[in-house]
Amino acid sequence: MSYYKLFGLEKEPFSTSPDPNFFYNSPSHKTVLKRMEINIRLKRGLNLIFGDVGTGKTTLCRILAQSFEKEHNFMFHIILDPSFKTEFQFLSQLVKIFKLEPDFNSTLDYKEAIEKYLFKAGVEENKTIILIIDEGQKMSLENLELLRTLLNYETNEHKLLQLILMAQVELIPRVNRVRNFVDRACFKYTINPLDEKETKELIEFRLKTAGYSAGRSLFSDGAVKLIYEYTMGYPRRIGMLCHDALTEAVMNEKTLIDGPDIEKLIGEVKFSLA
Repeated sequence: MSYYKLFGLEKEPFSTSPDPNFFYNSPSHKTVLKRMEINIRLKRGLNLIFGDVGTGKTTLCRILAQSFEKEHNFMFHIILDPSFKTEFQFLSQLVKIFKLEPDFNSTLDYKEAIEKYLFKAGVEENKTIILIIDEGQKMSLENLELLRTLLNYETNEHKLLQLILMAQVELIPRVNRVRNFVDRACFKYTINPLDEKETKELIEFRLKTAGYSAGRSLFSDGAVKLIYEYTMGYPRRIGMLCHDALTEAVMNEKTLIDGPDIEKLIGEVKFSLA
């Protein structure tokens, strides 16, 4: 955006879009990505990743898929909204994304077509099929049961479907109701918000990625402290508050964002919500 030239920026640094280039890879996120990559390569099956809104789960999905894009034996499929009302609707979506053509339109035929596809791809063609489901908290109990069925498709050595289920923590009681579902997970992890140090690093990383190179911090330590306390370390909230702070700085032709600037913005937000 042209008015960010005041800071020497080439791009919007605090967009809420899940752009992998602007993803701050915290120690927690690094752990998740590395463990998921290992489990995919070993064909271990189910990975359960939990985290509140704004902790970066959707961006993690994209980064994981991006890290395999030069390896053609790994085939990623992503479902961003799994709020299917019936098992058949869910199966229909899987048939569509796997590009299958079952002989008949029935639950049984769809399951058989998916099983044959996974066996052909995973055994005969030596491919690894990965299904990432984001917003997993939207899944019904019936469709979680379907996932358990799909995880039964395996050889003596490995699972034929690598499943990554990303969800808010509200899904945990539901998955615990599905018999043996959690027990099948080779990796369970909850992504926590950032601490204050990581909040500062995220802000500086995003500014640098957007082209900022003034040689000094654009946000004072006092400003970062208030940002951390107000956002509680959630990356999406940090980005939204920093975006507002940057906009205010541009409007007032300020080249340093300090504590009082953040206090003013927080006060305005609280007033608008009152």
